Amino acid sequence: MTATIQQRRSPLGLFPDRPMPRLYDRIIEVLRVRHYSRRTEEAYLHWIRRYIEFHAHQHPRKLAEGDVNRFLTHLAVQEHVAASTQNQALSAILFLYEHVLEQPLDRIEGVVRARRPKRLPVVLTVDEVSRVMVHLSGDKWLIAMLLYGGGLRLLEALRLRVKDLEFERGEITVREGKGDKDRVTTMSHAVTRRLQEHLQRVQIIHQQDSADGYGRVELPHALARKYPNANREWCWQFVFPQEHRWVNAKTGEQGRHHVHESLVQKAIMQAVRKSGLTKRVTSHTFRHSFATHLLTAGYDIRTVQELLGHSDVRTTMIYTHVLNRGGRGVRSPADGLARLPDERLAGAAYHASNRVTAKELTATI
Repeated sequence: MTATIQQRRSPLGLFPDRPMPRLYDRIIEVLRVRHYSRRTEEAYLHWIRRYIEFHAHQHPRKLAEGDVNRFLTHLAVQEHVAASTQNQALSAILFLYEHVLEQPLDRIEGVVRARRPKRLPVVLTVDEVSRVMVHLSGDKWLIAMLLYGGGLRLLEALRLRVKDLEFERGEITVREGKGDKDRVTTMSHAVTRRLQEHLQRVQIIHQQDSADGYGRVELPHALARKYPNANREWCWQFVFPQEHRWVNAKTGEQGRHHVHESLVQKAIMQAVRKSGLTKRVTSHTFRHSFATHLLTAGYDIRTVQELLGHSDVRTTMIYTHVLNRGGRGVRSPADGLARLPDERLAGAAYHASNRVTAKELTATI
């Protein structure tokens, strides 16, 4: 079996010159040491694999800036990917060379950039939000209310732990949000009572799991080693646990992870269909609506930026464009006229005002 075939059978190939861990394992190690999220980990592995496959499974050490250029140009020209997708692929490749191979690239020039179209987010009115909420129930209703009431992203809501809810202050603490940032956002009074009742039911399930010898939850980073018994404590449990227990493949312990995001997305999609809305509504639409409705209510943009967790206020400013109503928010002068008469009467009045008698016509000749 040749070395090339061995490389193709492994996820990303082997180091050819010395016995070292697979490149795949090394990438995973570096990503987790730097505390990258699992979603970023999956995306980076995907693009590094695509990059190596594009160059016939050559090892990245044998490739250079020109090879990166050709791959990125191929994505834009042949595959017509979005600009954000091309940038993600570039970030993954730069991470590979700088942090994994420790062989930073020089400037990459001449890349055909994918077009970045300007898109406005889809926003629901308050009435439309109510129409969707009517068709949600149970924990799906609670999750959607947290998305709309606090501007949470879907995974931020699903990863909430019991200790992250502060009912007396009406606050929600988002841990390790996008960009590994913590923030505090608001908790709607409309959801408080039902959320407390939901937690009472979840606590009963947790107590039963603990009595059966389970009741453990996965802890972030190295907290499981630092606090060996913390994974059984009520404060660390997920607010929205899944229905069935999961089994840790390494330890064999059983516990409950949070609800999978696909279940919430499917419930929202069905609710939108039942409500009769024609807009393309996703779980993230509630976050867009939260920001837009706060600006409409008169809250300053810096407050909205802090609640959303945006690093740059320019990201938040897109919601100011959503507030415009046609023609960049310009009010038509015709809207200032007095109430127009009925169309039929208006037509008759027009013809009457333009009717010329025979006597008047003769006088003008």
